[in-house]
Parts: sequence; C-alpha cells; structure tokens
Amino acid sequence: MVLAMAACISSCDKLPELLYGTSGSGGDDMVEETVVPRKTTLEPGAGSMFVSITASGEWTLQTEYPADVEPWVTLEPAQGTGSKGDIRFRYGENPGASRSVTLALATSGGVRATAVIKQLGKDEQQQSIGQYGYDVAPMDWLELPACKAGDGRDVLVHSMTGGKYSSKGVDGTRNWSCYWDYDEHMSLWVAYPLNKSLRGSGSRTNTWGYDALLPVSIQPNIVQGSYGGGWTRGHQLPSADRLKPESANISTFVPTNMTPQDYDFNCGIWANLEQAVRNYSDKSDTLYVVTGCLFDNSTTTSGTKSGFAVKIPTYYFKALLYRGNQSAATGTKGYMSAGFLLPHTSNISEGNYKEYIMSIDQLEEKTGIDFFPNLVTAVGKETADAVESTVLSWWK
Repeated sequence: MVLAMAACISSCDKLPELLYGTSGSGGDDMVEETVVPRKTTLEPGAGSMFVSITASGEWTLQTEYPADVEPWVTLEPAQGTGSKGDIRFRYGENPGASRSVTLALATSGGVRATAVIKQLGKDEQQQSIGQYGYDVAPMDWLELPACKAGDGRDVLVHSMTGGKYSSKGVDGTRNWSCYWDYDEHMSLWVAYPLNKSLRGSGSRTNTWGYDALLPVSIQPNIVQGSYGGGWTRGHQLPSADRLKPESANISTFVPTNMTPQDYDFNCGIWANLEQAVRNYSDKSDTLYVVTGCLFDNSTTTSGTKSGFAVKIPTYYFKALLYRGNQSAATGTKGYMSAGFLLPHTSNISEGNYKEYIMSIDQLEEKTGIDFFPNLVTAVGKETADAVESTVLSWWK
C-alpha cells in the first residue's frame, strides 16, 4: 500500500481535482451553458454521435434548418435538467449537396447556446486520413503495432522536443507514438522505447497543455482539470518514463497521451505495473512498450468538463518486448516478451498485476491488435513466433 501511495504522488491527479473537476469552475451556480457536438463535420453516410451540453437547470435542445432543407437529424433526449454528455445525435444519409443544421440549446434561465454541424455531400472530398499524422506508420520501429489503413485513426509521432518527429534536423530523436481516434478523441495505444538513458532523471513538470500535432478543437480540454464525472487524467506514457529533457516530460501532459481512469485503479495496481515496467527496462538494452486501452464496448462516458464526453475504457493493456543480454533470452536472439490485460475497475486496485500476465499471442487474441510486427524482420519468423508465444519466468 505504501508503494501504491508513493507511485500515486508521482503519477496521479490530486484528489480534490478528481472530486470537483476543473479548477476555477465556480461550482454548479456558475455553469456556463454550452452545446458541444463530438464532431462538427460529418461524412455523407448515415450515422450517430454524442452531443454534450452544460446547463444548470431545465433545458431543451432543438434543431434548426436553413430554408428549403428537410429535417435530417433526431435527438434523444431533446430535453432534460442539468448537464448531460450522452445526447444521441442521429443523422441520415446525404444523397445530395452538403447540408447543415444548427443545434440550439434553450434553458429555463433564458440562455441560448448554439452549434452548427455540417454533413458533406456524397461527391465532396472528405478529410483524408493522415492529414495530421500517418494512416499507417512508415517507420519500422519495433515498438509500433500494426495499423489498418483507412480505419479512421492516425499514427502521430512525437519527438523529444515536443514537436512532430522528423528523421532530419532537431526533431530527429523519437519520443513516443500514438494511434489517435478522431471519433473518440482518444488514443487507442501509445508506443515508445524505454531504457535508463531515454528515461533520464529529474522531476515531473505537471505542465498540462495540448498536443501540437493536432488542432486544439478536437482535443479534450484537460489543461486545467480532468475529464469530469470523477475520472482522473491517466497517462499512457507515464511522466516518470520521460524525465529529461524537460520538453520530453512536458510532451506527456497532453490529451493524446491521456485517458479517463478510475482514481484507485490509477494510483494502485496500474501505478505498480508502471513501476515494474521501469524496473524491466533497467535490466534491458531497450524495452519496447505499448500501453493502451479498450473502449469499443464501453457503455459509460465521462463528464463534459473536458468539452467532450469520452468513452470510459473497459480494459487497459501493456505489451512489452525486451532486447538485451539476459540469459533467459539467449535462445531467442536476445528477445523476450510479455503482455498484461487489466480490467478497468477499482475492485482490483490493491491486487497484484502479475495475476494478469499473458503471452503476446494471448494479448493479441483478446485485443485484436498485432503487436511487434517488425520483430520478424529483426530475428526471423520462427524466432519471432517463439518470443510472442511464451512468457518466461524472468517476467514473474
């Protein structure tokens, strides 16, 4: 328990922030009414998304269309009391030119807030995946999982200076990569190499900000506080894994590296696993780490203090690939691997992370993610298969 509390001090949000959300919000009597759609530009096909509203009393949400435009949106619910982050916005297929709708929030206090949403026409050029990152990463780094082309997610690659990685110039040292989901406003995974040199030494900066690789408008606002709804800001790449240079540590305090985590889980079993990963890396030449979450089947969303009602992950995972000279890895050309899959619940906060260890093959089966696909190039298929199918006692 002492270890968990020590880790919590260095890696978790402060408890008052967890309970009361964004500092300076002024409480319920100072709510600023807003209506925030998850997206403001929609594809031509039919679909749905969540809309979040902030309000301090009774409200109604209406759709307003330009002249001669037939209604194409339904809202559920369209009225209520207090803030709500999961209003379902459903829309039909657009067979013609682009069209728009205005969402108008009216409150019992006479306040009106609006948001305009556009749906592209079937023949319009849509935003291409890869506009801000890579649809599929062109790098052959060992930590990068396989990506599916055209799945609506981008690989964003960060440098140690906090900007976009470039193979040339001052941004030529890779820091961490993430698989950003534009619809969910969250990264499915974060991948990075780790050793003593990359970790460095120093202090946590707590310099919260936005990711310079994406427009601010599509990132949850967690600069002044957490997501709302009682969830902490949970690092995927821990701050303690990038202490120097200072710019590398600052780069960990951005929305693309965050997910909403249960406080006890974050400061308990998860913090202990994060420390274990650093211990593994101290015995490695390099430890290749993938940290991520599963939220596709989530039925719970956060509060709206971040500007978006994001899904609450149901599981968190870590995939680890060791490279070094430990005798345990002699038969596999210096490589060995392990995976961890933990249910996201406070019920296991004081448990032992080793109870959730498994092979990479097993983790791939449970998550649907192909980890370490570039290992085959490094050691050959036979050895790569052996590395991913076995969990050696060294990890335990």
